[in-house]
Amino acid sequence: MTATHVERTECGERRAASARPGLRPDQLRHAFGAFPTGVTALAALVDGTPVGLAASSFTSVSLDPPLVSVCVAHTSTTWPLLRDRARIGVSVLGAHQESACRRLAARDGDRFAGLAWHATTDGAVLIEEASAWFDCSVERLVAAGDHDIVLLRVHELDADHAVAPLVFHASRFHRLASPELPIPLPQETP
Repeated sequence: MTATHVERTECGERRAASARPGLRPDQLRHAFGAFPTGVTALAALVDGTPVGLAASSFTSVSLDPPLVSVCVAHTSTTWPLLRDRARIGVSVLGAHQESACRRLAARDGDRFAGLAWHATTDGAVLIEEASAWFDCSVERLVAAGDHDIVLLRVHELDADHAVAPLVFHASRFHRLASPELPIPLPQETP
């Protein structure tokens, strides 16, 4: 997808135009940060040791076949260790797991120190008390600028909707507020 901006013609009409070359990374991060995302941990056993990273670019892709995706920077030193694993665990971190996310995002040290996790028989590592988890295998990698879009096939999954997700917005962690009363959805009219 090409980034766009809105410009006005001589007549004052608004139209979308292709992004100008030279958009700065800080400008992009600022605009991308307007979209809140969940936070996930991607992890697997490598030579019997858990290896993982934090990613906020996770999204559902397809119900049939069951696919999800995540984007990983080409500069990641962890992704090359994970991409060829038979299985990769994707854990949707809970609101109470901000410190786990910070550990998994660290550049050095033991990222799993103090984290409760378990491994599947195929080597996917899942973080305990997460909001949801997916046991996946890499379906395909798509090079996209300075990242790879990683398409993952889901083999097993579970979710605990009682665990509120950790949310990343405007370069900060947030928690969802629980409304006292349900908010009614608008009704469609035929």
